[in-house]
Amino acid sequence: MKLQVNGAFHDVDVEPDMPLLWVLRDELNIKGPKFGCGAGLCGACTVIIDGQAVRSCQTFASDVTTDVRTIDGLAKGDTLHAVQQAWLDEQVAQCGYCQAGQIMNAVALLENNPNPTDADIDDAMSGNLCRCGTYPRIRAAIKRAAATKVEA
Repeated sequence: MKLQVNGAFHDVDVEPDMPLLWVLRDELNIKGPKFGCGAGLCGACTVIIDGQAVRSCQTFASDVTTDVRTIDGLAKGDTLHAVQQAWLDEQVAQCGYCQAGQIMNAVALLENNPNPTDADIDDAMSGNLCRCGTYPRIRAAIKRAAATKVEA
C-alpha cells in the first residue's frame, strides 16, 4: 500500500487493518505521534488528515487516501510552525508526552477556525488529555498562534 506522510510517498507492506499509528511509528519510524490509550480517547496519537484532527490509533492504514500530517512535518527547515513557536513562548509543556497530539489538534483547529473563542478552543481541545494540567497555557498558546494568523 502507498501512503503519503508529510508530503512524502511511502510504500508499506502491512495488513490493511493495521492502525495508522503503528505504520507511522514502526514501519516509517515517524515517532511524533505517541501511543497513549489505544482507544482514541487521549489524543496523544493525533495527526491531521484532510484538515481534520484524527486519532491515528483508531484509523486503519487502508482507510487513508490523502496526505497525513504529523508533528514531524510541521516545521519548515529551522522555522517552527506558529503553533509550535507559541507552545515554546507560553512554556506549555511539562512532561511533554501529550504535546505532539495537542499541537496537531491546535493546528487543525486554527486551520479551520483562525479566530477561535475560548469556547471554540475548549470544544476542539476537549479530546486531548494532559495529565500535567497545562490547559490554561494550551489555550494561551492557541490564542498567541491565532494572533500570528496561522496559515494552512
